[in-house]
Amino acid sequence: MQTHSETEQPSAQPIHFAQSPYRIASRQWDNFHIIRRNGAVVIFEPNKISVAITKAFLAVQGGQSAASARIRELVENLTLQVVNALVRNRPGGGTFHIEDVQDQVELALMRSGEHDVARAYVLYREKHAQERARAKQPAQTNAGQTTLHVTDDGVKHPLDLAKLRSTIEEASANLPHDIDVETILTETVKNLYDGIPVDEVFKSAILSARALVETDPAYSRVTARLLLHTIRKEVLGEEVAQSEMTTRYASYFPQFIKAGIEGQLLDARMAQFDLERLGAALKAERDQQFNYLGLQTLYDRYFLHLRGHRIELPQLFFMRVAMGLALNEIEREARAIEFYEILSSFDFMSSTPTLFNAGTMHSQLSSCYLTTVSDDLCGIYDAIKDNALLAKYAGGLGNDWTPVRAMRSHIKGTNGESQGVVPFLKVVNDTAVAVNQGGKRKGAVCAYLETWHLDIEEFLELRKNTGDERRRTHDMNTANWVPDLFMKRVMEDGEWTLFSPSDTPDLHDKYGRAFEEAYVAYEEKAARGELTLYKKVPALQLWRKMLSMLFETGHPWITFKDACNVRSPQQHVGVIHSSNLCTEITLNTSETEIAVCNLGSVNLAAHLRQDANGHYELDHNKLERTVTTAMRMLDNVIDINYYAVAKARNANVRHRPVGLGVMGFQDSLHIMRVLFASEAAVEFSDRSMEALCYYAYWASSKLAAERGAYSSFKGSLWDRGILPQDTLAMLREERGGYVEVNDSSSLDWSALRQHIATYGMRNSNCVAIAPTATISNIIGVSPCIEPNYRNLYVKSNLSGEFTVVNDHLVRDLKERKLWDEVMVADLKYFDGSLARIDRIPDDLRTLYATAFEIDPTWVIECAARRSKWIDQAQSLNIFMAGVSGKKLDDTYKLAWKRGLKTTYYLRSIGATNVEKSTGRGGELNAVPSNSMAMGAAVSMAATTLPPQKVVGAACTMRPGDEGFEECESCQ
Repeated sequence: MQTHSETEQPSAQPIHFAQSPYRIASRQWDNFHIIRRNGAVVIFEPNKISVAITKAFLAVQGGQSAASARIRELVENLTLQVVNALVRNRPGGGTFHIEDVQDQVELALMRSGEHDVARAYVLYREKHAQERARAKQPAQTNAGQTTLHVTDDGVKHPLDLAKLRSTIEEASANLPHDIDVETILTETVKNLYDGIPVDEVFKSAILSARALVETDPAYSRVTARLLLHTIRKEVLGEEVAQSEMTTRYASYFPQFIKAGIEGQLLDARMAQFDLERLGAALKAERDQQFNYLGLQTLYDRYFLHLRGHRIELPQLFFMRVAMGLALNEIEREARAIEFYEILSSFDFMSSTPTLFNAGTMHSQLSSCYLTTVSDDLCGIYDAIKDNALLAKYAGGLGNDWTPVRAMRSHIKGTNGESQGVVPFLKVVNDTAVAVNQGGKRKGAVCAYLETWHLDIEEFLELRKNTGDERRRTHDMNTANWVPDLFMKRVMEDGEWTLFSPSDTPDLHDKYGRAFEEAYVAYEEKAARGELTLYKKVPALQLWRKMLSMLFETGHPWITFKDACNVRSPQQHVGVIHSSNLCTEITLNTSETEIAVCNLGSVNLAAHLRQDANGHYELDHNKLERTVTTAMRMLDNVIDINYYAVAKARNANVRHRPVGLGVMGFQDSLHIMRVLFASEAAVEFSDRSMEALCYYAYWASSKLAAERGAYSSFKGSLWDRGILPQDTLAMLREERGGYVEVNDSSSLDWSALRQHIATYGMRNSNCVAIAPTATISNIIGVSPCIEPNYRNLYVKSNLSGEFTVVNDHLVRDLKERKLWDEVMVADLKYFDGSLARIDRIPDDLRTLYATAFEIDPTWVIECAARRSKWIDQAQSLNIFMAGVSGKKLDDTYKLAWKRGLKTTYYLRSIGATNVEKSTGRGGELNAVPSNSMAMGAAVSMAATTLPPQKVVGAACTMRPGDEGFEECESCQ
């Protein structure tokens, strides 16, 4: 079809595009138009040809085709052929009918030999119209006239298709997006066989729904609800609709408590509660909040079971935890309901050990344990034994190994030489592997060593994949405990001296100026020949090795001794010798005290509200209520907790530290439409953490008024009227500078200071930001304070592998009519990054930038503004793409200059990706054999997340991998 604007020019040169077909849309095509079937005339957009051809390949070859570089190149070439054919005779502009375009596409596909794809393309719209029409018709069984039978308790009867559809419809109700019930039903039935056990029918439905998660995050909720249906059947012994659960929860609750006590799972005191009142308080509708990852994780690892049979449902689980934390309360029922409310609403979540064990016979509720290892054989093996006992019930461990003498140090008892720290660390490593809590989770430990220790160079190499395996610890974490003097020597390009602690024992307990004076005195002794076992190295050379090992192996982490100690409110009664497994706990340890911390995290995204103009802001009233209740729960842990080691009990009862943290920071930024890499994000980091800490310190002081201050309060910084933000000036003074932090505030702290002066504090420490590796999965928000890892990826943990899609992004793309199967394929191909998907507008690309696309400086700046308010520390991962020595150096020096106490993993990634056609298939939807959803005789079509070339040991895994998030032992 031609118009008056067309000119016959057979010899015209074809148009060539220097960019990919996904960028063709950026060209100006104002003079070219398309006539649609309905007669509408629209601007010609070559980009849509690429999208349509890609859809045709997806329809014929499945999701893996889009992950093939060959297919993508073929789509590009075909698009260019079609565009050239269309515009060849119309260089000045023209109009094409949609049928003309389709003819050219079919011709190009046929010439390329893609006959099946050509047919799929031509029939694409017609087929979709037919599918929409069929969707309105009642579904038929996949066997045509053949009636499928299911087996239930050995009895065979026809499959009740109407009931199955009703179950899927109920699971799909009240969601923000339309759910294709018929597709789920059709796929479910298609994979059944005659006589299949009825349980397998619902497992087939679960797999059918989960296969659609990548197309819309709402399907994760559908999958969770279908899983919940099977859990209810297991627990209650029959199929129960969600609409009936309010009454069933109330009636079953006392039975659950009785069964748990008789089965020696639950504390007998649980029966002393008013069970009828608590059962009536259960809110069945909150079962609908879960996504699939969260509920499957709870089912596999948290719900109580007897003889392999689950006896717990989601709201029973939350109430069991709440009751377990209210055992010693005077108004037990009222407090249990109060605790239940913030847990079941996902406003706050206790840490994993508390969720595992609250209300049970073994109420080990604490998250983290920090120990100091003494310099004698009995002390070393006592420490290893303590590790095993503490890890047995879900504790994450941080060991201070600095006191242990270095290699070649003299041993007076045997007149021999020490083998140093490393051989003992191998034993620690193997103990962590052996004690894995019955398969619930791996034992996890981190060894800390100060930078002046003579074994530090070998310590740095513990995680290398080369060298003597007897001196390697591949299953244990390591961390540098770095004094400020070393950092100043690095900044000033000075020399550094390594000592054995057997020669310099007081360095272990000194920090700040006192450390510097003692250290310089030892250097002078060495220079005079009074010390023979030492080594001098350029500080910059050692620093570079620390960074290179961090890059190469992911370890040892960089943590700062003086910032932790100078800013510690408890410096009057001891010294902080290490952090914990996840670098957020900073508590005193000694040969007589094992530090303990009890963790939980506030869901920051649940504490936003819209103002009169529709803008989101922090809801201070709700945050204050949540934090006040959460602090009471955490304080209760201390008295209820089971202590495997007496030194842990003594320290915890004496100082009563807790660690309230946050999660959902990235979600909050998305809700507020704030870029992570922006001053607005830094400001929100500051103000939100100020508010959380403000209310946490108020809550602790009010608890002190009610219950009394902790026993070592006298002489603490709290007692001296010094709050955490005031300690930045102390750190700056001790360092002699090198502390550059914004000191702004927005709340009235004077009344709090007066209240603390009058009543004291209930807890020596109140705030610590843990990684929330698992609990953020449970409630479906971004972990702790981190940027998004990817916008589409696979999360792996002991429950299986789960497709994770950024629902904020999907919502925005749907609003702009950009969310389709091609976009899903693009996200897979580009590893969840939007940077090279040109259909996506620039504002969305920047808003949804992933962790490796954000300069790590912004992560540091956000952390620095939080850090000034926190009395402990924060678990801070550093994400870095295109790593260079200079970038590493700048980043970690900036962390030190901003006064950060600790950093966690370095996540590094290569600048290029490997060929995308090497995926095995099925990675996005794989489920391991231990997952409840396995076992159905189904064969689900699965899509592929292509492998990625990464650098650094910690980065060969994905979020949720047991190795990626070691701190699952904390959270």
